Amino acid sequence: MRALELGSAGVVRARLNALVLAGEKRATTGLFDEYRLEMEGLEYVGERLAVLDDSARPVATVEITGVEVKQFCQVTWAHAEAEGEGDSSLEEWRDGHRRFWAHIGTPVEEDTLLVCLTFRVAEPVSVNTDAEGALTLRPAPDV
Repeated sequence: MRALELGSAGVVRARLNALVLAGEKRATTGLFDEYRLEMEGLEYVGERLAVLDDSARPVATVEITGVEVKQFCQVTWAHAEAEGEGDSSLEEWRDGHRRFWAHIGTPVEEDTLLVCLTFRVAEPVSVNTDAEGALTLRPAPDV
């Protein structure tokens, strides 16, 4: 199973993971060039991904429900709103994503290609640590 690490490590990732677990975040957007640089294939509808925390531990399994490659200027309000990050308009979403990508050294233009994913939580994960510190993963109780 491939992994999905949302945002940047730290507070941002913890917040985004919490939104996924709460069912508020049902979409995410990445740079198409990152797939090419990492020689990674695009996700596909029905694929399951492990959503990871900063320690590379799974917090949930999501199932991909949609994959679209489109230019930055073509992202719709429906997709931006499904990201669940509290943006009140498409312009606010665009500004926030421009700032994020510029901050990590990859500024975007209107024609920058993006990968827009939609997903659903297929299985929250409960992580337990035993007395020796070994991790065990199991489906979380119903949420």
